[in-house]
Amino acid sequence: MSAETPAAEPGEFTRRRLQFRAWRGTRPFWAGLFVLLSGFPIMYFPYAHLQVGHLTLAMSTTAGAGSLIIGVLLVVLGISLWFQKHVRTFAGVAAILLGLVSLPVSNFGGFIVGFLLALVGGAMAVSWVPGSPAAPEGAEGPGTGRSDTPGSWLDKTPEAGTVHESNDLSGTSPANGANGRHSAG
Repeated sequence: MSAETPAAEPGEFTRRRLQFRAWRGTRPFWAGLFVLLSGFPIMYFPYAHLQVGHLTLAMSTTAGAGSLIIGVLLVVLGISLWFQKHVRTFAGVAAILLGLVSLPVSNFGGFIVGFLLALVGGAMAVSWVPGSPAAPEGAEGPGTGRSDTPGSWLDKTPEAGTVHESNDLSGTSPANGANGRHSAG
């Protein structure tokens, strides 16, 4: 192969993998996966019968139905994080609360495994923010303040007629002379 050899067309697997990667990048995928996986140990352990030699350990509790409900809700929240990314804050808080409730209800939250997965997944869902699309290179306009020479962005002044609104709603910005140094409250 040389540098002049044309690149091969990507196969079906590569194309599907790249499509999945693009889909995964637009939503809280890992948070949804952790929340989804947290439901399974919480659902499983109250109904499990473990064999230790000839001894059968029944893990059934009086709150088996509560464990099943908590586990199913966590699985549904995990799936909803994948397909309805706008409910990420609600689903994250609900996953954290269900994980906390699973401690006394479901064998210490699925022997701590389901509890920890719900807490981590819920925290990831609450903290996830959709990213802005990347600007293509070379698409920098005159308002970006970028130049080839270092430090030249300091010399830029706004053009006449442009409106620059401040996000500071406190009334104590340096622009109006009240930066908070001389105010009583």
